[in-house]
Amino acid sequence: MERRLQLQPRLQLLADMVPEGCRLADVGTDHGYLPVYLLQRRRIRGAVAADIGAEPLAHARRTAEAYGVEGIDFRLCDGLRDIAPDEVDTVVIAGMGGETIITILEGAAWTKDGAHTLLLQPMTKAADLRYWLAVNGYNFTEERLVWDKNYLYPVLRVTGGGTPQALTERQALTGVALDNDPLYREYLTQQADKLRRTAEGLRRSAKPDAQQRADAAEALAREIEEKRDTL
Repeated sequence: MERRLQLQPRLQLLADMVPEGCRLADVGTDHGYLPVYLLQRRRIRGAVAADIGAEPLAHARRTAEAYGVEGIDFRLCDGLRDIAPDEVDTVVIAGMGGETIITILEGAAWTKDGAHTLLLQPMTKAADLRYWLAVNGYNFTEERLVWDKNYLYPVLRVTGGGTPQALTERQALTGVALDNDPLYREYLTQQADKLRRTAEGLRRSAKPDAQQRADAAEALAREIEEKRDTL
């Protein structure tokens, strides 16, 4: 009987969002769970499992061997630098900070061509990532939320080729395409609570602009709560 790999909720959502029949690049593949899962179920045609570290790639190879999966190109590389645009049509960059994802995309201008689907899952700095994507002309086609290990994570599906635009601070912080997500109210509450904690800390600061920044954080928290209450 075939041994079937099961995924944790965060990776399961990513797997569900990967287009059927695509050629996948999984950047920062770690144990290789995502490409192994997708190939085992014949959801994709092939995969490049890339990682900057030799040890994670060795883990990924062992995962593929353990589940009897072939068709993965294990590649030691920094981000997308050694992956050619015509090798893949879908790119997953997950499980790292938003600033790191930005750095990877800055080194791969071909992701802006509109011919590639990007699935991005920032662990931190999601607002910075959204703002950068918008300014650089990526289109937000879908955003979804998932609880995993007591944290609520966003997953962004974007494509290049759009018109650069600047997001408002609220849009960057709370998402561009999340209004219909069943977890969106919780996400808005989470973001508002973070802003109020930031404001409380600033109120205790002696820095000259601290009170002004605290007022701005509280105003943004109220704006987010007002949006939440309309849902």
